Amino acid sequence: MSVAHAAPSVPENLTWTGGSEPLKASYGKLMMWFFLLSDTFTFSALLVTYGMIRFSQPAWEGSPSDFYFSTQHWPIPEKVFEAVPFLHGISLPLVFVGIMTFILIASSVTMVLAVEAGHRGDRKDVEKWMLWTIVGGFTFLGSQAWEWSHFIHGPEDLSLAAKQLVDGVMTPIEGANLVRNPYGPPAFADLFFFITGFHGTHVFSGVILNILIFFNAATGVYERRGHYEMVEKVGLYWHFVDLVWVFVFTFFYLV
Repeated sequence: MSVAHAAPSVPENLTWTGGSEPLKASYGKLMMWFFLLSDTFTFSALLVTYGMIRFSQPAWEGSPSDFYFSTQHWPIPEKVFEAVPFLHGISLPLVFVGIMTFILIASSVTMVLAVEAGHRGDRKDVEKWMLWTIVGGFTFLGSQAWEWSHFIHGPEDLSLAAKQLVDGVMTPIEGANLVRNPYGPPAFADLFFFITGFHGTHVFSGVILNILIFFNAATGVYERRGHYEMVEKVGLYWHFVDLVWVFVFTFFYLV
């Protein structure tokens, strides 16, 4: 004859009733932080890889004014990224990527304002600042698309193009891709496309999420729920994307 054993009782003060939130953060916020932490490892691995490859390659040792492109040494970023749309033939080192960085950081500010408006329950302000954040995201993506296009195809006027050393002869650079890279060692173009493309994918995903948040705010979904927490959760992702770009900009364009 079997004897039923009663389950051991748990002191009431050791049970979690769901009334308290760890670190005063909701489940959704915690999961977003966990995702961002895992994504941090991914970007860190990419940037560390870039740094290791970058410093394993020979650098240009002469004067910047005498620099020329060659597969025998790592290119100087200021010489690669010196073009600006509609200003053909004018050398403006890193100006365009600086503008891109400013736009992305400005979109992070508008996201902060959207989150703050959500805390106040101001639907109209949430819509306004989310819309500006979306505009900033699309502007950054469009700018990056132009930079990629210019990097791939090279200048329209080859007489204005930077020169590379090929078999002892200085010839115009006609652009780079995953197969050839006249700017420097092949790894330079590979890392450029992969790292900036991976980050650009994150920005594009963030813009899509921002559009969904804007639509829900405009249709009164969050107003009926009584809170705008989703704005804050997506805001965490957007700030992460902006912060990562600061490191990409530093590693790839300044180092």
